[in-house]
Amino acid sequence: MSKRLAKITLSSLLLILSLGLITSCSKNKASQEPLSKSEILMGTTVTVTLYDSNDSKILDKVFNKVKELESTLSINENGTLVDEINENAGIKPVKVDDDTYTLIEKGLEYSNLSNGLFDISVGPIVKLWSIGLPEARVPSLEEIQAKLPLVNYKDVELNDSDKTVYLKNKGMMLDLGGIAKGYTADVISSILTDEGVESAIINLGGNIFTHGKKVNGSDWKIGIQDPFSERGGIIGTLTTSNKSVVTSGIYERYIEEDGVRYHHILNPSTGYPYDNEIAGITIVSDKSIDGDALSTSVFAMGVEEGMKFVNSQSGIDAIFVTKDNKIYLTNEVKNIFELTNSDFTIAN
Repeated sequence: MSKRLAKITLSSLLLILSLGLITSCSKNKASQEPLSKSEILMGTTVTVTLYDSNDSKILDKVFNKVKELESTLSINENGTLVDEINENAGIKPVKVDDDTYTLIEKGLEYSNLSNGLFDISVGPIVKLWSIGLPEARVPSLEEIQAKLPLVNYKDVELNDSDKTVYLKNKGMMLDLGGIAKGYTADVISSILTDEGVESAIINLGGNIFTHGKKVNGSDWKIGIQDPFSERGGIIGTLTTSNKSVVTSGIYERYIEEDGVRYHHILNPSTGYPYDNEIAGITIVSDKSIDGDALSTSVFAMGVEEGMKFVNSQSGIDAIFVTKDNKIYLTNEVKNIFELTNSDFTIAN
């Protein structure tokens, strides 16, 4: 089994475990069975489960939208809008649809907020490594150094009136993988709201969105992945509703060479994976796109600076899991997290 497929399977196992936690504590509305659908899209297993509706047309609408977004935003597929933007780097601006423009606009906001720790122009480096794809490899230092000058979010130009995107330098590439799943989860939640759904779980691999509350009016319990487990184990649970829970870490996608593991969270400044004490991080937020972008930038900051940053942000919380099995919790998340795994200790 490939590592990429193994990680999709692991995400599926975690989803099953999480949904077990969710459903074990609730009674079905009028004995109604949950309605669920899963497909492999956007490089992961996408699962949407409705707890207060049995209308399969809603799920069809949701998955049609996800497929539309995948065909627009991927850099690994030919003919997408993002592919067209990249092909025209240094040549001309490209007119895009509202979804693509909004996503790139938000990506630039987070690139600026993080001072480039998260950078949507990291595409040349991501493509070089291709972690999670069959062509994944460890590039040479010379190859990395040749691509680094092409990474600079400040060289991405947006024209709001024309809805165009322009990459100033030939060879530049956008990579929206760091926020595309979060944006998609938010879009799904919006569709469910429009369709009158008030109780649902949206899962895109490491992105879980608790849409509303359980049918009995109580909060959901979401399992937080153990970054060292190969079998979908968890470190504890979060009790929450109407929140995005995004988990990322060094266990998700990686390649190994000469006994060294290289994970997928790449430093735009060096071209190599970030190397610090963090094994996994979970961001709790109102919007999943926020959690997606911040999971990368806060991971890059490390525990001490990451804790300070998250505690300074309104409506954002985080759980840090370090390589020595310690857990660090930001201020508000302490009230909703329960440790269930005795292999870990809460350090603050």
